[in-house]
Amino acid sequence: MEHEIKIFIADDHPIFRKGLRQVIESAPHMNVVAEAEDGVTAFEHIETLQPDVAILDVDMPGMNGIEISKELHKRKLKTKVIILTMYKEELLFNEALDHGVLAYILKDNAAKELLRAINAVMKNEYYICPMISNYLINRNQRSKQLTKDKPALDNLTPAEKHILRLIAESKTSKEIADNLHVSFRTVENHRTNICNKLDLHGSHALLKFAFDNKHLL
Repeated sequence: MEHEIKIFIADDHPIFRKGLRQVIESAPHMNVVAEAEDGVTAFEHIETLQPDVAILDVDMPGMNGIEISKELHKRKLKTKVIILTMYKEELLFNEALDHGVLAYILKDNAAKELLRAINAVMKNEYYICPMISNYLINRNQRSKQLTKDKPALDNLTPAEKHILRLIAESKTSKEIADNLHVSFRTVENHRTNICNKLDLHGSHALLKFAFDNKHLL
């Protein structure tokens, strides 16, 4: 017997949620276990129910879909995330992928693409709306170019890579030290080592490099 896929929906428009539910429940082995109209309630439901798939609107009161994805990713919950949005913004797309989102769909295309997206994420595959598939190509090309320009990135230790990602989030050395429960001096030493390995010079070179490549680190 095929496993039932448990699905959660969060969107602040009840009519749109109803439409999504109808599309999902028209398919065999798919069941909507709960809904929410705001981000905070959505996150609480996902944490409690741990559905197989969470379909999240980017724009919701309380917490948006990206913020929920970030928390789920941080807590290593098994729920696969599908983001729904009206916005064709590449920055939002990259942020979503940074936080473990596997599927990204424009709301205009949701009715015909949702079931394909659910089936894809259940296999741990990406599903990107064809209208914005060039964003994924851009991301991959930038990643390849960065590896070519800075091959020494592979020589960074796990601690250095983690600190580089925190620098990209505009965290100060003190904030990083507090976050990682290490001394300020330890963080500063790591920063120096990163700069030496990546051949970065100047007082703001590391911050600029980290920020410019935030979605590729």
